[in-house]
Amino acid sequence: MRIISGKAKGTKLYTLEGSSTRPTADRAKEALFNIIGIDIFESSFLDLFAGSGAIGLEAGSRGAKEVILSDNSKQAVDIIKKNANKTHLDDVVKIYNLDYKEVLENKIKQKLDYIFIDPPYKSNYIYEALRIIVQKNILSKNGTIIAETDTMEETIKQIENLKIEITDTRKYGRNQFIFIKTKLSK
Repeated sequence: MRIISGKAKGTKLYTLEGSSTRPTADRAKEALFNIIGIDIFESSFLDLFAGSGAIGLEAGSRGAKEVILSDNSKQAVDIIKKNANKTHLDDVVKIYNLDYKEVLENKIKQKLDYIFIDPPYKSNYIYEALRIIVQKNILSKNGTIIAETDTMEETIKQIENLKIEITDTRKYGRNQFIFIKTKLSK
């Protein structure tokens, strides 16, 4: 796993041992950031369930001005800190070793341009995170939420009653992305 583009391009990242996390494949990560494009520059980016921090650090490498990385696993946060240091992105990164609900409800004080949600598969965390994001209205006017899942149709059915609009979906092998706007952020 590595940083694909930007000022930390080519940096190999530390990863977590074991099967408790599943990193987004480089191919899927590259496709994701090709979709986001230059809009990532000077944006604020939240990576919930950050694991190794690869997605958020990619955003930072590509010019995001602020990257918030959150994971409730102490081992994941230790790896994220090592990766932030290795990529020299410490100046744009804020790291929380907290549950996603605590971060969304109590730590985010500003509007965010991008929120990446990649929870453990087979959980209702995407729904719960979206519910809080809509309730707290923390997405910027033109902001985008990207949810990664392996059960796209099931996830869409689960979240469709929220005040959101699904603007795009993409599949890259097991990695499936749902692009979302909130109706409040318009």
